[in-house]
Amino acid sequence: MALADADRIAAARAYVDALVSHDASAVKLTPDCTRIELGVKTGRNGDHIRRSLNNGPQFKLIYQISDFTANVVDGTVNTTYYVHVHPKILGLAARVVESFDVDESGAISAITAKFSVPTRKV
Repeated sequence: MALADADRIAAARAYVDALVSHDASAVKLTPDCTRIELGVKTGRNGDHIRRSLNNGPQFKLIYQISDFTANVVDGTVNTTYYVHVHPKILGLAARVVESFDVDESGAISAITAKFSVPTRKV
């Protein structure tokens, strides 16, 4: 039985939620999962990505996600959302376009991210 689109989106959403909570315990990643960010490999395996979500200084700046949308095409979850970054008083957010390959067990096997420079978002 094929994994439902809603379950694929839930897997991606768990990852996005971990960007804010800095707690990747609910994120299912395959051991060989990779993350490519702006064409550069920033996650070499599932454990590395999980450690980064939990403790990576690049993610500690994120305090909120907004405008999350997702759809599934051929098993890949395509998302767009804004990450809001500290300091809060500046009101800065960056638009993120991220895709997640999710296997039939519901685990993320690959992540590809593109994002803009943070700008003021009201």
